[in-house]
Amino acid sequence: MTIYFQYGEKEVKHLKKVDKTLAKIIDQIGMIRREVNPDLFSALVHSIVGQQISTKAHNTVWERIKKELFNITPEVIERLPLEKIQRFGITYKKAGYIKSIAQKILTNEFNINSLISMSDKEVCATLSKLNGVGVWTAEMLMIFSMQRPNVLSYGDLAIHRGLQIVYNKTNIEKDLFNAYWKRFTPYASVASLYLWAVAGGAIDDMNN
Repeated sequence: MTIYFQYGEKEVKHLKKVDKTLAKIIDQIGMIRREVNPDLFSALVHSIVGQQISTKAHNTVWERIKKELFNITPEVIERLPLEKIQRFGITYKKAGYIKSIAQKILTNEFNINSLISMSDKEVCATLSKLNGVGVWTAEMLMIFSMQRPNVLSYGDLAIHRGLQIVYNKTNIEKDLFNAYWKRFTPYASVASLYLWAVAGGAIDDMNN
């Protein structure tokens, strides 16, 4: 069964109240259904695969992995040679990162389920200790697996593009970005869904 990021009238009403420009975007686009993966390990692998590649390439590689492996678990990944993981269409480094994380989980060096009870900052700090995992990867896991409600990723280029389009800005410096995040709080993740949609071409004319 496909699971989508859960939000509703409460989150939409808040965002429309605090930001009239975003309100117009929400009204034009309507409710957004973005698939999430509640399995933390599989979702983490998905995020690592998507690092620094296009959405199209990410989707292609991920579908290939799912078709071949079916169940993406630490046990399955640990048994695969690095060359086999790489042949799915990822770099040798990424293959090494994924295999290393699987091994750490199986040896109890890393308890991935402990992330559930952590704050957003703690999740980022804990995951960033793993080779190949940075803040962006942690933020994608928090949105698309843990469904954390208040994540706006400064390291995501599409988020920047969405902000630039919506607010007619050439650049989004860190201070301005933080101001948007504070405005969207406590539902920045929902705002992210709309910014991604705008960056992907969901709105043809911002003047309408």
